[in-house]
Amino acid sequence: MKWLTVLLLALAAALGGLLFLRSGATAPLGGTGLDTPVALPRLELTDDAGRPTTLADSGGKLRLVFYGFVRCPDVCPATLATLKGAYEGLKPEQQAKLRVQLVSVDPEFDRPAVMREYLNKFNADFTGLTGSVDTIDAAAKAMFVTNIAPLPTPTHQDHADTPDSAVSASAAARLHGDQVSVVNARGQFVRVYSNLEVVDGTLKRDLPSLLREYGS
Repeated sequence: MKWLTVLLLALAAALGGLLFLRSGATAPLGGTGLDTPVALPRLELTDDAGRPTTLADSGGKLRLVFYGFVRCPDVCPATLATLKGAYEGLKPEQQAKLRVQLVSVDPEFDRPAVMREYLNKFNADFTGLTGSVDTIDAAAKAMFVTNIAPLPTPTHQDHADTPDSAVSASAAARLHGDQVSVVNARGQFVRVYSNLEVVDGTLKRDLPSLLREYGS
């Protein structure tokens, strides 16, 4: 019976080792990884401090890039609030390697000072990019982001509407992609998370691993 005892002990050791590996294994990354990293074009943009920059400039940091706009009524503030929670859940040394960045799809309204004031409501470390309409369109296209301007506001208005409310309604009608894109420290677009994966905590869970894989 010794051989049976040895066999059972060996089997138990093997199963124990397997369980150990499983418990210590890192969960696979969520989101969708690009088969080939996309080197972002050096499109000329302006940051929220009014300084010239480019879409490709990562400043040596991992970037989480979200296309949205200040007058967005729902998806944008909800996404930025979720990113705020994810960012503030990191250690200071991890935060130092990460940049959360809003690219405006409404650049005619979202001038640098407007974006800075808006982003401060979420986190002062968040940054914004704006630019000409054509450049923003090219930036969105380079990152596979939908960006459809609202139809022109009719010249006639209901008497109950004020000019401001009509403008707000028109801005809110803008259609844009709501994904969050991961750009590595070298300015390459490498991964994308759907809005659902942002809201459900998948991106937050992945951030430490993303920093290790793409942050240098």
